[in-house]
Amino acid sequence: QVQLVESGGGSVQAGGSLRLSCVASGDMYGDKSVAWFRQAPGTEREGVAAIYTGGGSPHSADSVKGRFTISQNYLKNTVYLDMNSLKPEDTAMYYCATDPSFIARDGGTWYQPHGYKAWGQGTRVTVSS
Repeated sequence: QVQLVESGGGSVQAGGSLRLSCVASGDMYGDKSVAWFRQAPGTEREGVAAIYTGGGSPHSADSVKGRFTISQNYLKNTVYLDMNSLKPEDTAMYYCATDPSFIARDGGTWYQPHGYKAWGQGTRVTVSS
């Protein structure tokens, strides 16, 4: 089993930046798909960005393209989400998720929560106007 721990959330003003981190531990054998999701109160969980640790182009939602960047430090088993030009509508709980499948490499369904088996507890991001 893989355990995920997110950090880096906080409160910022619109236009500000945050870096979220997702550290994985446990069964780290093999490459994995890792994604960031977010969920605001009363809304469905939304895929934000995904990356396959074995390589390939990352994916991101249209709502964050050009503002958010997903990256990884393979040796540290850590995936980051750099969030710039934050908007109030980015306010949500942000979750890291992973799966041993190729879902993030192949790209077609990377944004679907049911494609990921392991989830972190989340880190809260609040953006004020």
